[in-house]
Amino acid sequence: MNESVTPERRRSPLAVIARALFEWAKSLSLAIVLFLILRAFLVEAYRIPSGSMERTLLVGDFLLVNKLVYGAEIPFTSRRLPAVRHPRYRDIVVFKFPEDPTQNFVKRLVGLPGDTLAMRGGTLVRNGKPQDERRYVIHIPANVDRAADDFDWQRDYLVKQSIPPASYHPTRDNWGPIVVPAGHYFMLGDNRDDSEDSRYWGFVADSLVLGSPIIVYYSYAHDSTVSLDWLTRVRWSRLGEVVR
Repeated sequence: MNESVTPERRRSPLAVIARALFEWAKSLSLAIVLFLILRAFLVEAYRIPSGSMERTLLVGDFLLVNKLVYGAEIPFTSRRLPAVRHPRYRDIVVFKFPEDPTQNFVKRLVGLPGDTLAMRGGTLVRNGKPQDERRYVIHIPANVDRAADDFDWQRDYLVKQSIPPASYHPTRDNWGPIVVPAGHYFMLGDNRDDSEDSRYWGFVADSLVLGSPIIVYYSYAHDSTVSLDWLTRVRWSRLGEVVR
């Protein structure tokens, strides 16, 4: 017996275009959802806007930040995923600025909860031991040590019986000893003489920590007088550099 075959109805050009647009929209939506998941829980791009972390990080560096390592924050909630590990001494950390959580800062963690910190002549003293930070810290030659009212918050955290709070007059390079409270960290910029950090605005709560930079994926030397400086002034030697 012969089998009859019914020819497929030919779709109109409009139907073909509509179908293609629908498939494209589905693919784009999936890509956006995956991107948002990756950005929320795994990695996020971050640009260095200031020189407070030179020599480690330069203005114009673009970083990939590992958000999973310290426990990524679940969007629209106050909960976090389990951390791979807790922040460690000397980690470079991206965090929400305590005075304005809409801004993200990046600094080096130099004080853990319970640590006693001080600075003497620009040298960090942690738990009574001067720290060798020559690998990453820079100072501006002949820069004048300065005092500021911003440092006055430190009086509430002075080690008991060390200095009477009324006679405590901290400066950028000479302050402490102070104790880091539970659930908080103390952050400093590697460019010590040109960094507004925990010396000025205090401790960073662990709930404000976002992640740790992994790698420099792009970098250029900004120059407003040069056309297309982001293409013509690329720092090729920094591409792929591991942040530490």
